[in-house]
Amino acid sequence: MTEKKLGLEETRTALRAMGERAVFASRQLAKMSSTEKNECLEAIAIQIEKDKDVIIEANEKDLDNGIKNGLSSAMIDRLRVDRKRIKAMSDGLREVIQLEDPVGKTISTTVRPNGLEIKKVSVPIGVIAIIYESRPNVTVDAAGLCLKSGNAVILRGGSESINSNLALAHSITRACIAKGVDKGVVQLLPWTDRNAVNILLKMDNYINLVIPRGGEGLIKKVVQESTIPVIKHYKGICNIYIDSISNEKMALSIVENAKCQRPGVCNAAETVLIHEDIAKEISPKLANILIKNGVELRGDKKFCSLVPSAKQATEEDWSTEYLDLVLSIKIVPHIQAAIDHINRYGSQHSDLIITNSNQNAEKFMKEVDTSTVYHNASTRFTDGYEFGMGAEIGISTDKIHARGPMGLKELNTYKYLVFGNGQIRK
Repeated sequence: MTEKKLGLEETRTALRAMGERAVFASRQLAKMSSTEKNECLEAIAIQIEKDKDVIIEANEKDLDNGIKNGLSSAMIDRLRVDRKRIKAMSDGLREVIQLEDPVGKTISTTVRPNGLEIKKVSVPIGVIAIIYESRPNVTVDAAGLCLKSGNAVILRGGSESINSNLALAHSITRACIAKGVDKGVVQLLPWTDRNAVNILLKMDNYINLVIPRGGEGLIKKVVQESTIPVIKHYKGICNIYIDSISNEKMALSIVENAKCQRPGVCNAAETVLIHEDIAKEISPKLANILIKNGVELRGDKKFCSLVPSAKQATEEDWSTEYLDLVLSIKIVPHIQAAIDHINRYGSQHSDLIITNSNQNAEKFMKEVDTSTVYHNASTRFTDGYEFGMGAEIGISTDKIHARGPMGLKELNTYKYLVFGNGQIRK
């Protein structure tokens, strides 16, 4: 379970073999029953638990390297694997087992005047490539969701988590082989060389979809380089608007959770907008809570006048995904100003209104153009597991083919089954 070093042509040849294997495995998966797929998922869950000591040992190497390379505390947290997180991985797989298999479901049926019966039926996409950073749990989540939805997957994790990912992939492969499932169902690139990613993104004769999970730089590179369709979200700039008609205690609690619970994830809050009618009263209280949590505050002039310890925000701050204990705060005159700010600077990921006014909540939720809009609940819930998907393959801020947290259903496409009794077109 150590990284392999290959030359460019050797890498190209090895990736081509992986692509061919994935296509072969995807066809085997397409024929498997729900029971067979679930048994394989249970075997993976058991194997990961059995191998926990090996996985944690591999992760310790990545953590040591990450600390030496100066990774932030938030990034180290995303990278860490312990017994609790291994249990969460296996529990996630078992959640997926309990979910309904999306493959083969009839979406619609139409009978034409000439007697043709046309059924629209869900089918796997085929082979999916997932390119991700830091979090080793993505290796397991992606494997589980792709397998259950009938797709083979080629994984490419970040260099900072190579040892953890190799250990997890080894456990997954062992479990698949033990259940008679082709090892091409889940494959991990064993190289950190970026040339491998460039080659992978041109393999449109093998791969049907690419899903990048990571920072804006990674996603933009994938979009620029790929000849394969890409589902993406560039940033997670999650905004919270505290309305003039709101519960102060609730607002303080939600903002603290959305910013501080795990600041290094894409559904953490990055900007708070406060209605000017309550700004004088709530701003110092909010600042006190956030500063105690180690949050650096960057505010507009009005907020800085109320909280002198805050730094002056720049124009760039409003469109920055900090992924750290930093928060920008702005005082706005009314709800429309909050909506306009979010639609200008947001990333269409997750946005929230805290209000006791159903009318204002309805206006906000209707007019904010984002994949997930909240009323009186933390943005931290934008997550496949929290949405009842068992686990998540990613979060899309696209509007085609999927939007928001993506689970099993979003990993299927469809085909038409047409039944006739001799009809010909005239």
